[in-house]
Amino acid sequence: MMDEEKQLENPRKSTSAEESPATPEVETVAQASVESDADASATENTANRVVDPLEVEAAEAAAQAQAINDRATVEALTETVKTTTAQADELKSQYARLAADFDNYRKRTQKEKEELEKQAQCTAIEELLPVVDNFERARSQIKPQTDEELAIHKSYQGVYRQMVDCLKKLGVAPMRPEGQPFDPNFHEAVMREATGEYEEGTVMEELMRGYIMGERVLRHAMVKVSTAPEPDSESPDESENS
Repeated sequence: MMDEEKQLENPRKSTSAEESPATPEVETVAQASVESDADASATENTANRVVDPLEVEAAEAAAQAQAINDRATVEALTETVKTTTAQADELKSQYARLAADFDNYRKRTQKEKEELEKQAQCTAIEELLPVVDNFERARSQIKPQTDEELAIHKSYQGVYRQMVDCLKKLGVAPMRPEGQPFDPNFHEAVMREATGEYEEGTVMEELMRGYIMGERVLRHAMVKVSTAPEPDSESPDESENS
């Protein structure tokens, strides 16, 4: 009785073992086998497929068309680069010209400004020169006799020296034309005198002092200029003997 029950249980266990699912390793091997069969089938189909000449020609034509299109694109881009480079060079040239023009304008404006300032300065100094002349005349003509007159003389001569010092600081200098060749750029001839002591055209005397400021003439010096002496006329006796 016991043996029969064991036999009845064993077939159930055997059936359960047969119905249990397969392991993962078995499934992987099976899948690899299927893929291998599919690849082999695809390779066989590719080998057995007949190449159509029209398809080859169409592919070559498409490749040539693409090459032509690429070449045209490269040429267009190259031309664009050349055009852009030329435009950039032109802009650089324009910028350089504008920079040079602006620099010249700045220098010209600065020079004009300095010229106007110098002109205004010269105009103001020219108005002071007659005052300096009066101080010099007073110093040469007035001879103080008393202590009071001497004190007054020293007072205005102190003002004169102060004014002369200011003019020197501004670059004003008196001319010294005596004995120099006459130069109309600096001198104004108001008198002429025939003499043998000086060469013709020499400044003999300064009648009114001239002044310069740098290379600019503030006032021309009024001078007396020498001329050649006239030849002596022949005596009557010498004329008769000749």
